[in-house]
Amino acid sequence: MTTTAFITHRDCWLHDMGAHHPECSDRLGAINDRLIAAGLDLYLSFYDAPLATDEQVTRVHPASYLGELLDSVPEHGIRHLDPDTAMCPNTMKAALRSAGAGVLATDLVLKGEIENAFCAIRPPGHHAERAKAMGFCFLNNVAIAARHATDAHGLERVAIVDFDVHHGNGTEDIFRDDPRVMMVSIFQHPFYPYSGVENQPKHMCNVPVPAGTRGDAFRQVVSDIWVPALRNHNPQAIFISAGFDAHYEDDMGSLGLVEADYIWATQQIKSVAEDCGHKRVVSLLEGGYSLSSLARSVVSHIKALADL
Repeated sequence: MTTTAFITHRDCWLHDMGAHHPECSDRLGAINDRLIAAGLDLYLSFYDAPLATDEQVTRVHPASYLGELLDSVPEHGIRHLDPDTAMCPNTMKAALRSAGAGVLATDLVLKGEIENAFCAIRPPGHHAERAKAMGFCFLNNVAIAARHATDAHGLERVAIVDFDVHHGNGTEDIFRDDPRVMMVSIFQHPFYPYSGVENQPKHMCNVPVPAGTRGDAFRQVVSDIWVPALRNHNPQAIFISAGFDAHYEDDMGSLGLVEADYIWATQQIKSVAEDCGHKRVVSLLEGGYSLSSLARSVVSHIKALADL
């Protein structure tokens, strides 16, 4: 029996923010190629992501915001919502598939059909606030998945782990007043989106680190801060905002992680889940823009999820 699901959809390749934009469909192609080259396709259960429903999206985002996004989709060409976030005719189809992937992963894990899941999706989501698209993000995929766990499945405590190089400002905005959802994160600071260091609620453990931070310091944060906070919260499921742009080869940031650090962190997260009496982990792709290091890191992460 396979323990790990791989969830994606071809619609996620159709979102296009223009030539030379780093958040491009080549990211998913690189991941697919590396997955097959590593022989991992034999050990995973593959699923097509459904479209997230209005009900699932509006647990997190106001219906008026969803309507604004749908109304903003251009008939042709590209429409910018801000200097680095743009829509094409297929953007919302891709965004709803990405959100739907997290919902399906949550259903599979909470029904016990698989132990964990990785969602190879784009556009990413953790910068999307309750009613604001930004930072390449339109819908907050990890937030929609976490709320599906609490509101549709009745979980009382869940956790979100975010190791993207950028702070997940959108996730913090959405769950600031919801103590059911603990958020632990590490991010380069000062750096886009210049948030996450002030007025943290008790159920959020955001750890800013300076440019140049490498794996040893990252591991210490995980061991000394994240793991005790997570165990204290005792989540019934753990969600990962899995951004791989903190890799030393990724020019989007200036941190120095390598594949071994992602493997180790994934193992720590899995260990916490088991200590809390379950093995429920749902991981969703966020950043990662150097195609080679992204693909290698994702495959390393999935191997750790699948105990390979």
